[in-house]
Amino acid sequence: MRSRVFLTLFTGFVVSASAQAQGFGPLSGQPASGQAALAHRIDLPGDAPVALVADEWGGSGATVRGSAYQLDVRVSLSLRNSSQKRIRGVTMSVTAQEAAPGGKASISIPSLDIAPGETFPVRGDLHLLRPIGAGSGPLVEVSLDGLLFDDLTFYGPDKLHSRRSMLVWELEARRDRQYFRTVLEQAGREGLQREMLASMAREADRPQYGVQAMRGHTSDPTGEQDLKFAFLRFPDAPVEPMDGLAHIAANVARAPEVVVHNRSPRAVKYLEIGWIVKDQLGHEFLAATVPAEIHMPSRGSSQILDDTSLRFDPRTSIQSMTGFVSHVEFTDGTIWIPSHAELDDPILRRVVSPSPEEQRLVQIYRKRGVAAVMDELKKFQDKPAAVVQ
Repeated sequence: MRSRVFLTLFTGFVVSASAQAQGFGPLSGQPASGQAALAHRIDLPGDAPVALVADEWGGSGATVRGSAYQLDVRVSLSLRNSSQKRIRGVTMSVTAQEAAPGGKASISIPSLDIAPGETFPVRGDLHLLRPIGAGSGPLVEVSLDGLLFDDLTFYGPDKLHSRRSMLVWELEARRDRQYFRTVLEQAGREGLQREMLASMAREADRPQYGVQAMRGHTSDPTGEQDLKFAFLRFPDAPVEPMDGLAHIAANVARAPEVVVHNRSPRAVKYLEIGWIVKDQLGHEFLAATVPAEIHMPSRGSSQILDDTSLRFDPRTSIQSMTGFVSHVEFTDGTIWIPSHAELDDPILRRVVSPSPEEQRLVQIYRKRGVAAVMDELKKFQDKPAAVVQ
C-alpha cells in the first residue's frame, strides 16, 4: 500500500492561544502608524467549555501591500474554563482567508493545568495575508479548533488535527514528568537539579541549521544520486522502518521514500518519521519530519512517498541520513510515543529538541529554581503514559 504525504519542517511547537464568541467590532487600542484598524471576529460555539472574559487587540492592524492586506494580529485573551474538567491543551484557528497562501495560521498551548472555573491568558502574535477582494466581513476570524482535557477527551471540530498534536504533547508531558519524579525519588533534589542543568546544556549545544522546504523538483535530476536512510529502531515501537532513500544533489534532498511495517495487532492511520541529516563535517541535525496519513492494517506494510525538497546552506554537502519513528496514531485514536529510555540515544539526545513540557519545566527552573520544579511535579496527578497509549 502506498501513501502520499506532505513534509513538515522541524520547527518545534507554538506556545500561545486564542478563543471565544463576540460580534464584529472595531479594534481595541490603536494600530501602528500607517495601518488601518483590524476588524475581527472571535467565534466560539454556544456549548464551548471555555468562555471569554476579556480581549485586547492593541498593536493589531492592516496595511495594504499590492493586491493584499498584510495583517498584524496581536491578540491577548482571557478565557475561563466553564467545564467540570481540567484543561490540558487548547488550539485556535486564525483565518484571514481560507484559500489564499499565508491566509491561515494556528496557535496552541500545551502543558496546561486549568481547573474548572479558573481563568487563564492566551496570546498570539501572527502575520497573515488577505487579498483585498476577498469579500465582506471581518479581516480576521479566530475560532476554537479544540480543547484537550485531563481525562484525554477532546472538544472541537478538529479541522487542524489538533487532537492528535495535543494528545502527543500530553503523553510526552506525562512521560517526562514521571521521569523527573523518578529522578527526584532516587537522586533527590540534587539529582533533579542536575537533570535541569543537563537539559539546558543540551539545548545550548543543539545544532541549528537553516533549512528551506519546497514542493516539487528544485534541482537537475541528472546530477542526483540516491542516498539510503539508516534507521534508529525502537524495540517497543509498533511500526518499524524497513527501507528508504531520498534523491540528493549537493545541498538539496528531495522526494523521500520510506517503507514501513506495522508490527502491532492494530491498524495504523498516521505516523511521523524524523529525518536526521549529517553533513561533510560530521555535523548531525534534525532537518524535518515526514508525516504520513496512511491506512496500514495489522501486520501490513506501506510505502511513504513525498515530493517535497529540502534545501540547505550552499556550503552543506549531505553525506548520510538517519530516520526514526517519532509517533504513531492507530485507527482507534490512541497514540504511541517513544519512551524516555528509547529517546536516550546519543544521536537523539544531541539533535532532537525536548518536549514542550520539559522546556516549560526548564524555564521554571531558570526563573525560580529547583524547589519550584519540585512543586510543579507535585501539582499533576498523572496516569502513567503507558495506560493511555
